[in-house]
Amino acid sequence: MRRRIEDRLRELCRKHGYAPYKMSRFEEYELYVRNKDFLQSDRVITFSGKDGRLLAMKPDVTLSIIKNAPEAPGAVRKVHYRENVYRMDRDTGDFREILQAGLECVGDVGSYEVAEVVTIAARCLAAIPVGTILSLSHVGLIRHALDQSGLPEKARKQALDCLRQKREQELRALCQLHGADETLPVALLRARTIADLEQLGIENEAWSELRQITGLLDPAQVRLDFSLGNDMKYYSGLVFKGYAKGVPDSVLSGGQYDRLLEHMGKNARAIGFALYLDQLDRLAEEEGGWDVDTLLLYADEDPARVLAAVERMDGTVLTARARPAQRTWKREARLENGEVRYLD
Repeated sequence: MRRRIEDRLRELCRKHGYAPYKMSRFEEYELYVRNKDFLQSDRVITFSGKDGRLLAMKPDVTLSIIKNAPEAPGAVRKVHYRENVYRMDRDTGDFREILQAGLECVGDVGSYEVAEVVTIAARCLAAIPVGTILSLSHVGLIRHALDQSGLPEKARKQALDCLRQKREQELRALCQLHGADETLPVALLRARTIADLEQLGIENEAWSELRQITGLLDPAQVRLDFSLGNDMKYYSGLVFKGYAKGVPDSVLSGGQYDRLLEHMGKNARAIGFALYLDQLDRLAEEEGGWDVDTLLLYADEDPARVLAAVERMDGTVLTARARPAQRTWKREARLENGEVRYLD
């Protein structure tokens, strides 16, 4: 399954002109120190290089890609990658090697690039053969709701915590305590579709962008979730996560992070996402745990016929003259006179 989703991502990236990107396993530790709030954890594996510089096993791909982001008007860098990162496991406290694939679009990013990236993410997610949902949020809309409520600055962090943890009663109480209007913050907390917000009379760029993006996607695959996107220090616009039935954590995560580039002193914008391939492996275990989609058995067939049959078949195919030990497959087929016959 993982290979199928990776292939779909690679196909979509080629279609839209994203170039493959390969990076070193190591990066200067200073890059992560300066931007540690962007990372999931500030713990990083470090070691000294031969020239005395402190290096780190990369915990993130995005920072390495955007450190050389283009800043000229009209210049956009589009890349896709498949890389290992090294992060601390939240449950065990140990470091793990995590394989992820994804893309980054950096530079003079406009509404088209935003729509392109979110659409690719949705199409990638749709290739997973179980129920999937793409959850969308918008930092600009969250900021607008807090501005309109009149909540004082000192109470906004707590309000964001309420949104993130979906605590409606606590959010209402906070607004009442400060004499603020709870209408928009509570509406965001409850919203699942654009229709849930249509009657609120919101008119700003964030609302227009969110409506435009949801209009490009399959309504059955999309929901709004404003518990996402509450890290306003780096994220600036759309934020999204992808979920698959049977997997407790997100399998895809991304968003616009213009504020990160601003923090790094760059006059540019950026959006991207990562696909967590280890989570897809977990999904394969839930689905049945097979190694390949099809075992194709053959006897005295011409090699050209066997190769041609494999090319015609969907998914991954293991060819063998007899059923192999210690391998698993979803379905079984036999090649007879160049024709594939699936076995019950």
